[in-house]
Amino acid sequence: MQRRRTLTKTNKTSNETSYYLSSLGAETTARRLGELIRGHWGAVENRTHWKKDALMGEDGTRSRNETLLANMTLIRSAILALHAERNEGRNMVKQAEEMSRRPSLSLRLIRAPCL
Repeated sequence: MQRRRTLTKTNKTSNETSYYLSSLGAETTARRLGELIRGHWGAVENRTHWKKDALMGEDGTRSRNETLLANMTLIRSAILALHAERNEGRNMVKQAEEMSRRPSLSLRLIRAPCL
């Protein structure tokens, strides 16, 4: 797949080639394959990244320490997964606000026994 992207800050354009493996049959059109790939990454961005950024301020992280960043990503992902598993139906935005005011709630969520 060929991609062209332009960085808004620098107005610099680059072309990229990405390769994908698929078990779809030969009858799958290039257009359909492109839709599936974009749909997959769009869903990843909407389901995971948006939550980590909007609810936990992930994009505001200033550290460049790769180990710290990886660990914080794991912690954020674990908290989101635990929240989804144990707080079905509760508003995640309100819950995140409550956890930011009372960090002990996040720790309690992590320490609680799995169902």
